[in-house]
Amino acid sequence: MPNANVLSLIKMAAGEIRQASDGWHVLLRVGGVEHRLWLKELPVAGSAYAAELTFDNDFEIRTHAAHRLWRVLNGRPAGPALHELSPQRRQRLALALRALDARVEGNSYREIAEGLFGPRRIPERAWKSDDLRNRTIRLVRDGIALMRGGYRALLRQARRRK
Repeated sequence: MPNANVLSLIKMAAGEIRQASDGWHVLLRVGGVEHRLWLKELPVAGSAYAAELTFDNDFEIRTHAAHRLWRVLNGRPAGPALHELSPQRRQRLALALRALDARVEGNSYREIAEGLFGPRRIPERAWKSDDLRNRTIRLVRDGIALMRGGYRALLRQARRRK
């Protein structure tokens, strides 16, 4: 194997490699980028490793991640992440998770809105028809969807509607 890079997984710290019921999970920091690996068995010194990618809905994501790892192992920059979230999207996700936490703790939509947007923005009357009430309900709904597994969609590229 000419020019093969040697990557020692044996000398990793305890927090960087851990055993789980499905195999070994490795947090590898190379070239200023974190890479997460899954190994069927405990790494062995001097062993060669190959990427095994499943042809499933996440194939594009997996190939991009494998290519980024290959690049840093060969001394090149990792390149851009597959999907960067816009600052607005990150802010909305943070609000949705905060709204979810408040709802799980038993707070009303009005109390959640006061916590998220400030009590001065909440009207004394006409709360039922206020835009912040509807926005708060949508944030809670989005937070529940994330909690129920929708967070995986953040990894997938948004498909354009035709």
